Amino acid sequence: MALIGPKEMFRRAYAEGYAVGAFNVNNMEIIQGIMQAGAEEKAPIILQVSAGARKYAGQNYIVKLIEAGLQTAEIPVVLHLDHGADFQICKDCVDGGFTSVMYDGSHHSFEDNIAVTRQVVEYAHDHGVWVEAELGQLAGVEEDVVAEHSLYTDPDQVAEFVDRTGCDSLAVAIGTSHGAYKFKGEAKLDFDRLEKIGQLLPGYPIVLHGASSVPQEFVKMCNEYGGNVAGASGVPENLLRKAAGMAVCKINIDTDIRMAMTASIRKYLAEHPEDIDPRGYLKTAREAVKNMVQHKIRNVLGCSGKA
Repeated sequence: MALIGPKEMFRRAYAEGYAVGAFNVNNMEIIQGIMQAGAEEKAPIILQVSAGARKYAGQNYIVKLIEAGLQTAEIPVVLHLDHGADFQICKDCVDGGFTSVMYDGSHHSFEDNIAVTRQVVEYAHDHGVWVEAELGQLAGVEEDVVAEHSLYTDPDQVAEFVDRTGCDSLAVAIGTSHGAYKFKGEAKLDFDRLEKIGQLLPGYPIVLHGASSVPQEFVKMCNEYGGNVAGASGVPENLLRKAAGMAVCKINIDTDIRMAMTASIRKYLAEHPEDIDPRGYLKTAREAVKNMVQHKIRNVLGCSGKA
């Protein structure tokens, strides 16, 4: 199969009350684990590439790995740029075969965000590529994306922003955050805010960033085998499932992939100190990613059988 854009994915997700998972990829094992999970669940998937992944693996390497996976895939797959910092990065990804790009102007003023988003939209649409934008700001740290405080999305700005930019989907801030340490107290999402945004943009696909749940079994496993991630916590999965039944059509998941890989590798190496073959622990890591993604597809996103 060939890569596709997310338009039909999101149309169906909105109509049927589920979300599509957008999983960050950095190497072959992550890509294989996610695509195997999608294939077994007959679910659509979005593979997204951050600025850090482009620096680490190289954009062309990642694209070619995904293209190799598509040769046997029988599910719809979108290749998406996550958190594009400027017009040039978005342009490079459009030119490099991505079917969806995100420009993140959330740290700029409202007018500056609109101006650059519009520039990205004009170029991407000329090449048949979907554009995600962001309004509001998430706290936390994820690679080069750093913000000390959240700035919740103002529902009264969303319609004007979408109208003036022409963006195809919108990432909003309603209480999620980047990284493995999302909440100090009780985890809450502002569903009233999300509901109002949905009412003001009927039928329009909304995106949640920073939506990993940081499964505690992986936290425990990491710490048992030499890690130090005490206190890590994420967004409860029942809250994400509720959001997926509203206007949210895309849910981003990155930290959970890191936790699954790291925990499984730490455990494997502790139990097999004699093993120096990377294929041993990377095979284990790939299986952990696959199992975690399958769980998300079935129980959080609700998109099993929607391919």
